[in-house]
Amino acid sequence: MLDIAEELNRWVEEGRYFAVATVVAVSGSAPRGPGAALAVDSEGTAIGSVSGGCVEGAVYELCQQALADRESVPVLERFGYSDEDAFAVGLTCGGVIDILVTPVRASAPGREVFASALSAAARGEAAAVARVVSGPGELLGRALLVRSDGSSGSSGSSGSSGTSGTLRSYGSYEGGFGAHPELDRTVAAEAGAFLDTGRTGTLEIGEQGSRCGAPLTVLVESSVPPPRMLVFGAIDFASALVRIGKFLGYHVTVCDARPVFATAARFPDADEVVVDWPHRYLERTPVDARTVLCVLTHDAKFDVPLLRLALRLPVAYVGAMGSRRTHLDRNERLREAGVTELELARLKSPIGLDLGARTPEETALSIASEIVANRRGGSGVSLTGAHTPIHHDATSATAPAGRIGSVA
Repeated sequence: MLDIAEELNRWVEEGRYFAVATVVAVSGSAPRGPGAALAVDSEGTAIGSVSGGCVEGAVYELCQQALADRESVPVLERFGYSDEDAFAVGLTCGGVIDILVTPVRASAPGREVFASALSAAARGEAAAVARVVSGPGELLGRALLVRSDGSSGSSGSSGSSGTSGTLRSYGSYEGGFGAHPELDRTVAAEAGAFLDTGRTGTLEIGEQGSRCGAPLTVLVESSVPPPRMLVFGAIDFASALVRIGKFLGYHVTVCDARPVFATAARFPDADEVVVDWPHRYLERTPVDARTVLCVLTHDAKFDVPLLRLALRLPVAYVGAMGSRRTHLDRNERLREAGVTELELARLKSPIGLDLGARTPEETALSIASEIVANRRGGSGVSLTGAHTPIHHDATSATAPAGRIGSVA
């Protein structure tokens, strides 16, 4: 749902009634992951996608049915190669997807939570929505919002005593899912952990907030600001990498100590162009587990102090350009500077996958391919003749209660 936050937020502000279909779980070669959404308003306008086209028509009909039935409640549907329901629609890729269809009317108990989450996501703020997607019928579709500042609001069911509350540092608050109070605290803490890594997925939990009570499945959707790509070295290869970084959804910064090269005119697609020594800039700039660092300077006076710092930061990727000879020489210099073998093992150098790239654009594609493979757990080999999944992540998208996986 939060992947189409900007459009849905506009619908909420305009007072539209709509139904939103959200991918809850996938198995096999499903085209889109948990959190992908298709929304349909009362006039039949549709935005978003849940399958890249395979089951859009059937899901569109489900959304229209949810809007036509004034008493409708959230419905969980499964689509796959073995479907035998009235829609009898399967995925051409052979996978299976579970989709939750939720009507959102003016009086819907979850509308305020959805509105707050969509507004935050549309503004680029960090927020996570946790929704019950399977379990006791009276809890299905109930939602809890967690913000990056540790505050949360929650929704109850129509006619219930559910109220909005405030949660600080995942502590106590009023209202909630309307079940056991420990459920709210546990889900809020788990959702906060998902939010910290920008991850969307499901968790299994008991109705009483632990392993006790009826089992529940909760979908946690996270919306976070774009991940950062820091490109060090204002060279022609950097210009191509900036463009592909923006295409992949990164907030891209170019940094170089040479003012004649580090100019906005040379990098019009960059979000920022910084003139500073790379290691000094990295010392003062925020990074997280999604940040990628691409070192294109291949000059020891820049590379060594920069990489010495970079390889000790909790970032997703550190790559450095240079020939194999440059790589070996740089490694020796880094060892002399105190970098350990374990830290050196994190360095992707020479940077990029073996595509036979020569031009700046081809080289940028090589680097971007390695970044995606590193993020998703891909092998980088040709899919032709391979026996590996087409769609897969480095870690599972599902984490049971009490155990949070790493960023996918």
